[in-house]
Amino acid sequence: MQTRKLGKDLTVSAIGLGCMGMSHAYGGQDEATSIRTLQRAVEIGVTFFDTAEVYGPFVNEELVGKALKPFRDQVVIATKFGFRIDPTKTDSAAMSGLDSRPEHVREVAEASLKRLGVDVIDLFYQHRVDPEVPIEDTVGAMAELVKQGKVKALGLSEASADIIRRAHAVHPISALQSEYSLWTRDPEGDILDTCRKLGIGFVPFSPLGRGFLTGKIKSTSDFGESDLRAKMPRFEADNMAANLALVKLVEEMAAQKGVTAAQLALAWVLAKGDFIVPIPGARKIPNMEQNAAAADVTLTADEVSKLDDMLSPDKIAGARYGAGAAWTPKR
Repeated sequence: MQTRKLGKDLTVSAIGLGCMGMSHAYGGQDEATSIRTLQRAVEIGVTFFDTAEVYGPFVNEELVGKALKPFRDQVVIATKFGFRIDPTKTDSAAMSGLDSRPEHVREVAEASLKRLGVDVIDLFYQHRVDPEVPIEDTVGAMAELVKQGKVKALGLSEASADIIRRAHAVHPISALQSEYSLWTRDPEGDILDTCRKLGIGFVPFSPLGRGFLTGKIKSTSDFGESDLRAKMPRFEADNMAANLALVKLVEEMAAQKGVTAAQLALAWVLAKGDFIVPIPGARKIPNMEQNAAAADVTLTADEVSKLDDMLSPDKIAGARYGAGAAWTPKR
């Protein structure tokens, strides 16, 4: 597996693994299957794993820590804080607002260290910007954790270019994690330019459009009862029909190139900059292996341009999130 840099200090596999879906948002699965997928990822060269306290909540960190314990020295584990969590509820219903107060940052770090079973968190992200707390105060508390040896590197998620610059002035930011894919292009322009200029790695979550760009999702009937996607605007019937026509074009181009639609979509993301490290989610070993193999797919400039035009933002039907969703970015 090729490697890439996140900031100055973190070297990771060119494609990481988003672990959320193993226990949150998409229905989850049994622990044994998840552990096998996580450990197989390490075997084939994946070294970058992403989780968060809110996934579950809490249980995804425990799962990742348990599965990766035998490989601790080989992997980079990222986790996130930033939500108030109602422990009596599960999945996305547990999110009860934002909280990036310095005291909360410290509390979550201690709890995440215990759940992960590690001595240090490799990459600690603010999950969403809290408009009630100056970013300087939040990053100041995060920086203290670095000084104490509890965290190696700092990250932000879904932050604006201005917030990134302000945060980076307090302490070097190693990575920004935001949604980015062929059908979500919001970071293009100022945000990606800021990361490139400041030497900040960019970590796209949902680089396969929450699985839609694989071509395997045909209707909302493909979702389980607790699958978050069934309530997202882009997966509503009319929007899905329009978006499926675009995915068909991706599948046709992928077939011509001799790769899967998922691999083509990931190769497009990787081609956007050597500071970019996508973290596609995968619960099953075959899907994870297929995604990881995309690191070896090379696109020409013409192919990248064709994909740019094929799924330009004006052609995508539906918003990313419904109104009022707890995880909608506050910038």
